[in-house]
Amino acid sequence: MRFLGSAVLALGLACAMPLHATGLDIGRAIGAASDLGKAATVSDDEVKSYARQMRAYEEKSREKVAPASSKAAQRLAALTDRYRNYDGLNLNFKVYQSSQVNANASADGSVRVYAGLMDMMTDDEMLFVIGHEIGHVKHGHSAKAMRTALATSGMRKAAGAAGNATVSTLADSELGGLLQAVVNAQHSQAQETQSDDYGLEFLRKARGKTDGAASSLRKLAKLGGGGASILSSHPDPARRADRMGKG
Repeated sequence: MRFLGSAVLALGLACAMPLHATGLDIGRAIGAASDLGKAATVSDDEVKSYARQMRAYEEKSREKVAPASSKAAQRLAALTDRYRNYDGLNLNFKVYQSSQVNANASADGSVRVYAGLMDMMTDDEMLFVIGHEIGHVKHGHSAKAMRTALATSGMRKAAGAAGNATVSTLADSELGGLLQAVVNAQHSQAQETQSDDYGLEFLRKARGKTDGAASSLRKLAKLGGGGASILSSHPDPARRADRMGKG
């Protein structure tokens, strides 16, 4: 993950160079690494609970959820209703009424797609994107992002103390910081490849064909990084499309 890499890189530079040359606060770097290590002690159940709290906060204050009667919500339900219990996961799906071209998933099994993405994707392309996001949950990428965000957003004391019998209820101010950290996190290339492969197989099982995988990524590539957050968290869509085309 980006944040963990930053902490390790900072420590590595401090060891390799004199302090006056780096201007690095070694104590702060060591503290950041310590917080990240302690965040790793947060249990899976705690991670899911904090993810649910984060989603509830997001949908109360940041994003408007499309009502079940809306065309977008009905389309998403038609695509996903049979996948609410899938591959050992309990999943839930919602549409955000935003023109953003985006989709994401969190450790509690919440998969969110934005209306702007749905407007530009066919059903097959949507299934690949949805499968890709499920892959992040299944392979633990979403949980790793949440653990890192808990540390880097300053909530390790509330969320990272080992042995707590109960899960903390975070304040809105804390949830806002957590949401910002999660939104800004980037998956590694290896994680994206793993989730692409999962999405490809998900689409193959659903439709018996996989053309929608490459075409969805090519559509994203044409956006050229125009502010769409799905591009910042899903790098090199053109090259990924070429690889999916071989699947």
